[in-house]
Amino acid sequence: MSDAAPVVDARGTRCPVPVIRVARAVRDLPPGSEVVLLADDVAARSDVPAWGRLRGHDVAVGEVDAAGTTTYVVVTGWAPGGGGSGEGRDEKST
Repeated sequence: MSDAAPVVDARGTRCPVPVIRVARAVRDLPPGSEVVLLADDVAARSDVPAWGRLRGHDVAVGEVDAAGTTTYVVVTGWAPGGGGSGEGRDEKST
């Protein structure tokens, strides 16, 4: 079995499809799981990190490659109303 993170390819789609696809991919994963999203929609550069903040996930945004694709690495965290217990998370506002 491979330890490679699953890859969600949302290239060629527009808002809100990249967020919907990555949200489906992480829905049942435990905290600390990693998913890679590939997207070429410029709106995803703000939409994906905003979704991650709202859902309690960490999102690393990569550089745009020559083809216009941005790679996002999502690390699942505790999501309100979702999986995980939230134990150990800092509940203070930033």
